Amino acid sequence: MDSREAPPRLHELEAEVMHEVWDAEPPVTVREIRAALNKRNRRKNRAYTTVMTIMARLHEKRLLTRRLQGKTYQYRPVLSPEQYANARAAAEVSELLGDYGDVALAHFARQVDGLDEQRLAALRALAEEDAG
Repeated sequence: MDSREAPPRLHELEAEVMHEVWDAEPPVTVREIRAALNKRNRRKNRAYTTVMTIMARLHEKRLLTRRLQGKTYQYRPVLSPEQYANARAAAEVSELLGDYGDVALAHFARQVDGLDEQRLAALRALAEEDAG
């Protein structure tokens, strides 16, 4: 994935799969991720082929890398959860500003005005970290 290219938004099941991949020790297999999904949500038993299809799509979207080990693909995340969240947030803000311009900035300013000093300091630190 090009460093300037924002990662795609995740649909519900894609997000569930990515969270399991991020929580696991890489590399992971479809079987391992399916087991983790089904353990977390016993009411929704995910089929192997469903998880396999989602992981193949995440690979096509360049969110997962994969390597064939014998007859089994082993997957690794391309981005950490923090890197993904940061890149998606940047893309969403850019899109919002592109669509709404100063109106969006005015809404952000109103939201920031309502924050306490501790939260403001934490946000300033985060902004400086991202800029550096």
